Amino acid sequence: MKKYYVNNRAQSNGDHEVHQEGCRYMPSDKKYLGEFSTCTGAVKEAKKTYSTANGCKTCSEPCHTS
Repeated sequence: MKKYYVNNRAQSNGDHEVHQEGCRYMPSDKKYLGEFSTCTGAVKEAKKTYSTANGCKTCSEPCHTS
């Protein structure tokens, strides 16, 4: 299980990126989502707060859609 966080600040395209703990792009302004076996569950959890949540291309690539 890995710990996941969502960026509280939107990217320029409006996405709130979901990151695994240890990602080199981990934002300082973030919300802890919990522990998940894959990014899919983390993004689903993040979408409860931010409908535009999306996986980070670096650490959550399978969930990166835009």
